[in-house]
Amino acid sequence: MAGIYIHIPFCRQACHYCSFHFSVSQRHKEGFLASLLREIELRHDFFGKPKMPGGKFRLDSVYLGGGTPSILGIEELNSIFKRLSEYFNFDQGNEITLEANPDDLTYEKLGALRQTPINRLSIGIQSFHEADLKYMNRVHTPGQAVNAVENALKLGFENLTIDLIYGTPTMNDAQWKENLQRTIDFGIQHISAYALTVEPKTALDVFIRRGQARPVEEEQSARQFEIMVEMLAGHGYEHYEISNFALPGKFSRHNLSYWTGKPYLGLGPSAHSFRGSERSWNPPNTTKYIQSIQKGILPLETEQLTPAQRYDEYLMTSLRTMWGCNLDKVKEGWGEKKREELEKQTRRYIEQGLMFESDCHLILTEKGRLFADRIASDLFWV
Repeated sequence: MAGIYIHIPFCRQACHYCSFHFSVSQRHKEGFLASLLREIELRHDFFGKPKMPGGKFRLDSVYLGGGTPSILGIEELNSIFKRLSEYFNFDQGNEITLEANPDDLTYEKLGALRQTPINRLSIGIQSFHEADLKYMNRVHTPGQAVNAVENALKLGFENLTIDLIYGTPTMNDAQWKENLQRTIDFGIQHISAYALTVEPKTALDVFIRRGQARPVEEEQSARQFEIMVEMLAGHGYEHYEISNFALPGKFSRHNLSYWTGKPYLGLGPSAHSFRGSERSWNPPNTTKYIQSIQKGILPLETEQLTPAQRYDEYLMTSLRTMWGCNLDKVKEGWGEKKREELEKQTRRYIEQGLMFESDCHLILTEKGRLFADRIASDLFWV
């Protein structure tokens, strides 16, 4: 089983914190869609040849991200699924996700989306409070956020995930609890929650340095992370990855492929692909992407991963999950000596209560997850 990620590089408005590849102009949309359909054709054998002659490779998930994929019309979305179906097998038994902004999810649009293969919506709520949305320069209103969720549920979209952001200077702890409680009350099965981070060269970075926006405080983010963990656990959510919570059995299949090292194909400008010891990516430039694909040339850059790079990537991704780092897998992939070295390196984190070992797995505690990136980098090959 494998997954496909499709990057749709268009937005109606630029969020101040966003560092992903996107454009608020849609003048290249037609050329992009034509190029995307061509890229699907050019890369249909990425996962290898199916075992059955004339067969198609079976997908476990398709994820349309961005950008803002919900900016596309129904005919445009269906053209993508039609082309995918020419080369791959997928159906309603698979996880087919559309990232969507609340302002796009009108009752009429949701009704039309129900007639497409899409069976999971990832709604970018971020907050139900107006001040937070203005600070982040989100295009939707709290009312649109509520309506989008209510209408999606009313029209039969049972598999919903929403994005929330904490650590926003405009949001106190009581308001953060309100955001969480409203999400819980909706019965949302999956929640992705991220600390607001200030990425270099984003608008938010510039505004903070100029004194035009309040800075982000790590102490607030850490406190609100702990509030979230305790509150969601009390309502039956499993904290299965640092930024992701789900009711039992409702994990994101697509994202799990990233964290467990399964192959995935990325299509569109800036999209990344992975298979075993090879990583490749398209340039984060929509114009160059279109020009290259129109010539029948894949604009890919490819990197062969060294054993050290694969080891570091495995540590980084596995320690983010509730299952942790498998010591037997470390031995199998990098040798007994590396396993012994890793066990020795992690003793101090176990003694500090940041990590524990269970059934040959090294797992971060909830306290340890606050320092996941720092711990992983300390354990890297070099």
